[in-house]
Amino acid sequence: MTVSMLKNPEMHFGAITFFAKQHKDDMCGSNGLPLTPNSIIIYGRAQLLKSIKSPHLCQYLDIIRGKHERTVIVSQFCGTPLTNYLEKKKFTLSEVKSIAYQILKGLNELHKRNIVHRNLSNENILLLSNDIKLFNFGLYYLTDNGKLVSFPVIHLLYAAPEIYLDGIQNSLPNPKVDIWALGIILVELVLNKSLWSLLKVGQKIRKILSLLQSNGSVFERIAREHNCHDDYLEVSEDIRDLIESCLQIDPSIRLSCEDLLQKNIFSEFRLKNGYLKNDKYKGFDIFTINELYHWWQLAGGDVFQELKKQGLVRSSPPILSLPHLLLIEGNILGQERNPATLYDPRVVEMPLDTLYQRFENIPLSAFYPLIQTKSDIISQLEPPPYDATGLPLIIKERDPEYQFHRIILFRRLLHGYPFTKELIIKEAEKDIPPLLRGEIWAAVLGIKIDYQFQYMKLDKYSSTPTDRQIEVDIPRCHQYNELLSSTEGHRKLKRILKAWVFENSQYVYWQGLDSLTAPFLYLNFNDEAKAFSCLSSFVPKFLHKFFLKDNSAVIEEYLAKFSQLIAFHDPVLANHLYDINFYPQLFAIPWFLTLFSHVFPLYKILHLWDKVLLGDSSYSLHIGLSVLTQLRDRLLTSGFNECILLFSDLPEVDIEKCVTLSMTTFKTTPKSITEREHDNGAFRTKDCYDISGVTLQDLKKERYPRISARDVIDLVRNRPNNILIIDIRNMIQFNRCSVINSINIPFSSISFTDNKLENIGHHSKHLENASDKVVVVIGDEETDLELFPNFLLRCNVKKVCILHGGFNVLLPVSPTILMSQNNTI
Repeated sequence: MTVSMLKNPEMHFGAITFFAKQHKDDMCGSNGLPLTPNSIIIYGRAQLLKSIKSPHLCQYLDIIRGKHERTVIVSQFCGTPLTNYLEKKKFTLSEVKSIAYQILKGLNELHKRNIVHRNLSNENILLLSNDIKLFNFGLYYLTDNGKLVSFPVIHLLYAAPEIYLDGIQNSLPNPKVDIWALGIILVELVLNKSLWSLLKVGQKIRKILSLLQSNGSVFERIAREHNCHDDYLEVSEDIRDLIESCLQIDPSIRLSCEDLLQKNIFSEFRLKNGYLKNDKYKGFDIFTINELYHWWQLAGGDVFQELKKQGLVRSSPPILSLPHLLLIEGNILGQERNPATLYDPRVVEMPLDTLYQRFENIPLSAFYPLIQTKSDIISQLEPPPYDATGLPLIIKERDPEYQFHRIILFRRLLHGYPFTKELIIKEAEKDIPPLLRGEIWAAVLGIKIDYQFQYMKLDKYSSTPTDRQIEVDIPRCHQYNELLSSTEGHRKLKRILKAWVFENSQYVYWQGLDSLTAPFLYLNFNDEAKAFSCLSSFVPKFLHKFFLKDNSAVIEEYLAKFSQLIAFHDPVLANHLYDINFYPQLFAIPWFLTLFSHVFPLYKILHLWDKVLLGDSSYSLHIGLSVLTQLRDRLLTSGFNECILLFSDLPEVDIEKCVTLSMTTFKTTPKSITEREHDNGAFRTKDCYDISGVTLQDLKKERYPRISARDVIDLVRNRPNNILIIDIRNMIQFNRCSVINSINIPFSSISFTDNKLENIGHHSKHLENASDKVVVVIGDEETDLELFPNFLLRCNVKKVCILHGGFNVLLPVSPTILMSQNNTI
């Protein structure tokens, strides 16, 4: 049953391939930077085509770049080309009307987006049952009107006469050429004959140009030339009028798609669609062809391998491609043109048998996961969930069955957003399927439904003082990525950055904001407004005040907290870095200002930010700690100069370890340890038991962190085995009143001459056996709350912190956590 759902006739796809034009002579532009390869420009332009969804257009699924400017287009391919029916099946006039209407609907979708087909023919119109879909409709657009390829994007027979008059490569894109092509297609259908099929290329072009001299009906003239005048007379008046409207010699009087669709011939179809279609409500698909293609790839599907099998990708010895002569200026002479660079219109349909076999054991109920309440009876009937416990994240992301279950579930949750936001966050804590990452991030960040309207209102084009810096930064921002390095990627990134600067007048553009924007643009390339909205929601929560004109206080506070976090979890490393004067100011500012997006490649950032979005503004501190943990052995054996060299070219970091380590320390560290004065109050409420009023000067002086009374109270009440409280007041005060299960080490009884725990006395055993306990030092105004924690830090005691506000802050707590002489107060 599962496989039968996958075997939907519309869920088939195929691939075509061609070569982009290679740059010759100058390989650098006027700005001195290398020219963007044409295949990357095509890659960027093609993303728009992937966003077009219409029942009359085959959906674009993927664009793949190969070697030597090869480009592969993967698209929905379902049905049979109309060419296969010509002279074999006679279409009724009613069927011709339906075909014409559906072609016009598809063309209208393109023309509304200023996309001209220019390659329309019976060969790329697919018929499935009674439904029509246009295939390969974007070739002219994605090649920038044919400029990026060395072959003409045209079908000779269906090309309008003005294309030949203006020059195939020089003519401007005009949607009226598609109307002419439609007219020729309809002539072939009603006459049931391929026009001028026996003529050579040159003769066909002359025939089309000869139509310019027609004084009467072009349709009638074509019919007479093919001895089909009787068939012409049998054509109904409304169809004849439609064809004549399409085959107007003068393109200025040739009707547009909108005008043709309003003709009376299509009134029955308009009425039918009016009843069946309501644009206000979007239906829910259990899965789409995008997901099917993704699963097919995970199950071992290889587009290039299938193209090789069909001979569309052929390799030859490189020596055969060498030129006869290479001039000193770089010009090449005597190099024969590779016939493979010419356009081959063949379509290779991808086999789906492997996917069907892989999914044959998935039960039908897996397509309909229950996401709200479940009764015990239904729960017993449901199959056990797919078990991927313990598998590394990279394995989960490549497991087709696991991704099937995750995608099916998340699609249902996303369909219910914003009402299912909490459920989305809960599931995202497990892992996020890469295919839906952009939508899930937007949901986690709480993007509002009107984000597109809000983005439209912003000025993205007026000149500003930051334009120069933006233009310098963009060509250096993750340019190894095909999307971001494309011309379209540069334009979108610039618009988003200018919109952000315009909306956030209290901030300035700092270098690194482009890197911070890159992940959102990469995931939402076809939804620029959503990328901007994600950025606008991300910065206030995770980088509050980081982009102030004078952000020194914010950065200094963050770096001081980072130093304290290192000391809290790894005092040995903290002491070493302190002794060699290697401070976070020397290496960590780009980490936190861009949340590592300027440091790591995109694929690593995506996995990191999956967890960042579920945490708070302190999470990047834990990422920084996890990076240092992986470099720990090298750092401990390095001096100042070696550390500088190490961070000038950061070694490879295992991102899965980074995620695991950062999540572990994030969960086990009391929240107040990383709490900052410059945190955004909108995401955290404070009361008298939280930390406040600590000056930056005091913070930088303290090598150990402070812990709030709130966290101490929580640990004492709920996790007493995870805390060790050391009260350094004198014994009289301790006996009078102290925290439950605390130990007393009077400050005055300790010798600080050398860094040995034995100096504490018999209580040293408690510290030696503390393992992962949080060691909280409690004192009052009469004790030195600086010397003792520093002593413990120098003795390499982990998780040392001091209670902010001292012992007295605990006195009003109710119910109390204090006791006196073994009796609870």
